[in-house]
Amino acid sequence: MMQTRTRRIDAARAALDHGDLSATHRFAVSLLSDNPRDAEGHFLLGIAESSAGRVTAGIRHIEQAVALDPAGEYRAQLAKCYIMVRRDGDAAKILAQAETALPADALSRDTMGCVYARLGDHAAALAHFEEAVRLRPNDTEYRYNVAVTLNFLGRTPAAEAALEALIAQAPDHARAHHLLASLQKQSADRNHVARLGQSFARAEQGRDRLLLGYALAKELEDVGEPDQALDILCTANGEHRRALTYDFAQDAANFDAIEAAWPRLNTAPQAQESDDAPVFIIGMPRTGTTLVDRILTSHPAMESAGELQAMPLAVKMAAATHSRNVLDPETIEAATRADMAAIGRDYMARAQHHRRDPALRFTDKFPGNFQYAGFIARALPSAKIVCLRRHPMDTVLANFRNLFAVSSRYYDYSYDLLDIAAYYVRFDRLMALWARELPGRVLELQYEDLIADQQGQTERLLDHCGLDWSDDCLDFHANSAPVSTPSAAQVRRPIYSDSVARWKRHAEVLEPVRRFFEDHGVPIS
Repeated sequence: MMQTRTRRIDAARAALDHGDLSATHRFAVSLLSDNPRDAEGHFLLGIAESSAGRVTAGIRHIEQAVALDPAGEYRAQLAKCYIMVRRDGDAAKILAQAETALPADALSRDTMGCVYARLGDHAAALAHFEEAVRLRPNDTEYRYNVAVTLNFLGRTPAAEAALEALIAQAPDHARAHHLLASLQKQSADRNHVARLGQSFARAEQGRDRLLLGYALAKELEDVGEPDQALDILCTANGEHRRALTYDFAQDAANFDAIEAAWPRLNTAPQAQESDDAPVFIIGMPRTGTTLVDRILTSHPAMESAGELQAMPLAVKMAAATHSRNVLDPETIEAATRADMAAIGRDYMARAQHHRRDPALRFTDKFPGNFQYAGFIARALPSAKIVCLRRHPMDTVLANFRNLFAVSSRYYDYSYDLLDIAAYYVRFDRLMALWARELPGRVLELQYEDLIADQQGQTERLLDHCGLDWSDDCLDFHANSAPVSTPSAAQVRRPIYSDSVARWKRHAEVLEPVRRFFEDHGVPIS
């Protein structure tokens, strides 16, 4: 009987390794039919269910496995499942339990690292990623996770060494090339342009070619070839855009719904004032949000919680809609009838798991919260909101030059210059609405003004957030806290003006954007 059980477990795990979820499911059910309290059976069935997209069902079985046998492997996978359904607090709790009896296999240690990373604790993640590499040194994805985390922690030379070792092992590893290019500004005598060009030429159309195109364009820009860099970007982005089903009308419908819902939302009972006053840093991506986050969290009274999905998820939960998208017209309309105080409490509970010191105030620098400013105002009346603005032409170019999360549909607008311009027009119109309807609640900071007058604009920023002056805010580049955004390298430098009016170098290519803005009343002078 024991030998039969062992063979079935081995067969189930082999099937799982090969992605055969139906076979894994079949073997797990067989184990449980013999013994409903078989921890391994529940674990394997839970993994099969969650891997097939039935995460809630998977959680039930893995929870039963942990209750029967609190093995480190089971706890690691349960934490991953909790993160998948945004139960961050439960994930943090089960991770703490897993630390008391660490799993011995590489996958579980890598999984623990991934969950810590999702919770924003990159220092804790690193030890697990490194152990996964020690246990399985030929796994390139484990090596990549180490390199990413070293970069987040500001350990650039170590990240570079880790990436070069990975590329030596897998010469066309696109994500490794992309990250390596972003670690620092390349120079004429120290770059990877030739190697990137070869990998880009070999790559078939798809995610890898897109990543390699962005890496090559970034390094060409670094070594003084901006026109060639933009040509590469236009090629890579154009290929990717043609493969998408994106239509700007999808985003326009959300903007329309937000504007139409405001009169009802504005009459919803406002939550009570609270002593805990988070600071929301909002705006279009690549407009200086990470810079302002670093300036603010260099203040001794502040810490960064990172880019949280807490407000979008709190609004979605309050709306109780069943649509797949977190934000859509149905959700926006339904949420206006929700309890604003409950949204505020839900937000704070979700944010709590990303805070390190509850005695400090915190920032949430998810730029897309500009769509939720009305909900923030009603649900968290003590919160401060800071919106970054940047020259519209530079905003378009910066979004086009940056590769966001490829799998996220939120950024599908960013692969075409005119799609970005259309998105900017609606962003600009929405911010004008918030300025009219929420006087004094939203501080608009112009990126170019911050670059030209760091101290003066920092004084405005701190005053709006109710913070006393601190010289540390001028030395934000010395802040040792992790940075997990594309601006990681830039915000570890003092203020610089390289990116101001960058669009003028590409005025000819951007002429259709200029005309679009002119037609829609967006001033660019």
